[in-house]
Amino acid sequence: MSTFTLDTATSRATPSPVPGKRMTVPGLKGRKVDGRTEQPIVMLTAYTMRMAQLLDPHCDLLLVGDSLGQVIYGLPSTVPVTLDMMCAHGAAVVRGSWHALVAVDMPFGSYEGSPEQAFASASRVMKETGCAAVKLEGGEAMAPTVRFLSERGIPVIGHVGLTPQAVNALGGYGARGRNQAEAAKIKSDASAVAQAGAFCIVVEGVLEDVATGIAGAVEPPVIGIGASAECDGQVLVTEDMLGLFERTPRFVKRYDDLATRIGSAVETYAGEVRNRSFPTPDQTYRPKA
Repeated sequence: MSTFTLDTATSRATPSPVPGKRMTVPGLKGRKVDGRTEQPIVMLTAYTMRMAQLLDPHCDLLLVGDSLGQVIYGLPSTVPVTLDMMCAHGAAVVRGSWHALVAVDMPFGSYEGSPEQAFASASRVMKETGCAAVKLEGGEAMAPTVRFLSERGIPVIGHVGLTPQAVNALGGYGARGRNQAEAAKIKSDASAVAQAGAFCIVVEGVLEDVATGIAGAVEPPVIGIGASAECDGQVLVTEDMLGLFERTPRFVKRYDDLATRIGSAVETYAGEVRNRSFPTPDQTYRPKA
């Protein structure tokens, strides 16, 4: 667990005291030396200020994922997510964190049209949220956009393999790279995004050997999700790993069962309300003696 010391010095760059120094893009990229990251990168999703506060001491990178469409808004996929949603939640996560680098997903339809469209959307996200980077899906087809953004001061995280925004084209959320041609395409996508300037690449839902091959072949750190332990780091949807949903993808390890624990707590509360044992004198206001 990280420990912070309070720096009381302020400047125009840091107008208020912050407990510790936030992870930077060069710092994160520099974790990979000679093709391997000795200390794997810890990454989780966050959509709210409070969750960011709880995750921040333990994470190197917090992703404001477009998965918030499903987790927060109950949408059937990430496709309907808007820039307004990403900006609002991104700003909340930045406000709730001090240590981790915060990256925000570019939602479907906000960057695919042209590099210029992508720059307009990404610059808005960074201005309104204060995040350090954006993430966008796609491989070779998006490489010119990744380069365009990177050359203009917008750090980019790539995302290849299973790309949820393309669920309609892919026909579902099944693992990718199951045949030679598909595996070769994913590797080419990762290489193209890396060469275009992505400082980090998420590889999702691919066969283990495909992910391992990519991690060893590209310069930027590779963050796996449903990939391989040999990746340079791992990311999961926080609500999945905490057990807030009864059904999760195969690649998720549930580190808790918060759905059951929350249900039990609410059941106890409901019973105490109904039998009038809550509130007790400890929770009520009375005249002072």
